[in-house]
Amino acid sequence: MADDKQVNVLIGLDLSAAFDTVDHRLLLDRLRLEFGVTEIPLRWLQSYLKGRTQFIKMGQHKSHSTEVDVGVPQGSVLGSLLFEVYCSPIADVIAHHGVQYHQYADDTQLHLTMCANNTPVGLSVLAECTTDVRQWYLQNALQLNPDKSEALIVGTTNQLHAVTSSVSVAGVDLPVADDIKVLNQRLSFHKHVSAVVRSCSCHAQAIRHIRHLLTTELAQTLACSLILYRIDYCNAALHGAPSYSIKKLQRAQNNAGRIVLEAARRSHVSPLLRTLHWLPVQQRIDYKVALLTFKVRSTSTAALATPNPGSRTRPQPAIDHYGAASTFHDHNICETHFSMLCTSCLELTTENCSQ
Repeated sequence: MADDKQVNVLIGLDLSAAFDTVDHRLLLDRLRLEFGVTEIPLRWLQSYLKGRTQFIKMGQHKSHSTEVDVGVPQGSVLGSLLFEVYCSPIADVIAHHGVQYHQYADDTQLHLTMCANNTPVGLSVLAECTTDVRQWYLQNALQLNPDKSEALIVGTTNQLHAVTSSVSVAGVDLPVADDIKVLNQRLSFHKHVSAVVRSCSCHAQAIRHIRHLLTTELAQTLACSLILYRIDYCNAALHGAPSYSIKKLQRAQNNAGRIVLEAARRSHVSPLLRTLHWLPVQQRIDYKVALLTFKVRSTSTAALATPNPGSRTRPQPAIDHYGAASTFHDHNICETHFSMLCTSCLELTTENCSQ
């Protein structure tokens, strides 16, 4: 993207009380017409949605119960899935403008690649897209909050200086943020890594306080569940991240290893990691990437859902839906490189486990 002198604009949309305003009738109609859910499964879902009541209680006083005919239970297993079904037509609205998107439950991001020297054209497309998205939400009893949405432009330092400092979302001009959640303008994951390291440090300090009361096995179990779990979570996304970010995570792992084995603060860490059978952070990332690649290439992927013959929506295989093939091509993961990566990771695992 940088070599082609292009930037990517990312917009994170914010919805108000999204799960609480889902219309049950529209949801059941979309399940039947768009996804082909009929008969017993449809009646199961209808019974899951219907018959819910709510009331207000203050101290010893309670209001009359009122039947709830809108909304899906937030935090439930089916809640996110049913909300995605309800919002599935929004894909056609976004695709009509040629904008790409990612959606999970009520978390939707729009992104569009554009020339760094001609961003007004691309930004106008996004402005029109978000206006139509807001209109669709209104027609389906959902409320988009442009003021609480966020905008991020990803590119090189020179490109970022040349582009605009605001993005229009549904008629509201938003300032371009330095980061959105774990992403920043340079895709360095610096904010995410710093948050992980802070969390690991807090848990490491807690384990250090009670280390003299624990056996080595129990201390290692705590370190794995409280510290290594955070270092490993979605670590495949850190493949290719700057070395200083990986080093920060490595220091957190080194600290955990010294606490578990009650070693001195400046003791050499490599023998400690071998004793604990812990791969270093960079090798854990490589192993995760190799494992995910192996699973995608060696297992068949079924369609996300069975298409309804009368539906205009045609579900795609999971590998196509997530763009896995293009991702592998972009990163030049050919057969030889993939085999070498798997072999090296397996050798590292075997070496650490045998020592």
